[in-house]
Amino acid sequence: MNTDVAIKLDVQDLSLKFADKTVLQRINLRIPAHHITALIGPSGCGKSSLLRSFNRMNELLDETVTEGRVLLDGLDIYQPDIEVAELRRRVGIVFQKPNPFPHSVYENVGFGLRLQGISRGRQLDELVEAALKKAALWNEVRDRLHESAVNLSGGQQQRLVIARAIAIEPEVLLLDEPASALDPISTLKIEELMYDLKQHYTIVIVTHNMQQAARVSDYTAFLNMGQLVEFDETNKMFTDPSQRATEDYITGRFG
Repeated sequence: MNTDVAIKLDVQDLSLKFADKTVLQRINLRIPAHHITALIGPSGCGKSSLLRSFNRMNELLDETVTEGRVLLDGLDIYQPDIEVAELRRRVGIVFQKPNPFPHSVYENVGFGLRLQGISRGRQLDELVEAALKKAALWNEVRDRLHESAVNLSGGQQQRLVIARAIAIEPEVLLLDEPASALDPISTLKIEELMYDLKQHYTIVIVTHNMQQAARVSDYTAFLNMGQLVEFDETNKMFTDPSQRATEDYITGRFG
């Protein structure tokens, strides 16, 4: 990795267990700021669990044991005195299936802002509009702000969920297979959106789609059986990987 690149997330000897099952084993990974890092690997390799370690979402599951450290701007997010709600404001997450609230487009985007105490009309209007513009959705919904978000197409719903996540100005955006449920045109819009968003946020994406990882990411981490096999610049990983297992996976020999 280019030594001039600032590190946003520094993962140090991270291990994770669900009940008695080891999901991640001693992961060491440095995720650069204002870049897109893709996590790839076969189903069940631990990539989504690693992603959810970055904002402590795994703790919502029973019998979770996390060891090691994850530093966000140098601060260990697993320290006992960390305010988890504030952590999840700083590190937002968007899941595979669009999950808009059963409210209007406006209320979906304004939800987190209201929780932060922003309820004045003009200020709220401006922040909702800004988030929808950043999510490349404003022109499509500006006349439908008070209609139910459930009426939007799947691709629009996913961009709405991204708008909802970025409205509260996180520093990191976690995307867990954000386009896997979408058609090719909607997928392209999400990918184009990521290019724009990395100017403002550090993005980590889990994807099972090798072509997508190659297209959108600056860096790629390949995981297998709970271990980090290789991490490098995406161009290097896809053209000249250091590990045979990486080459086998990328070329479709397994996984």
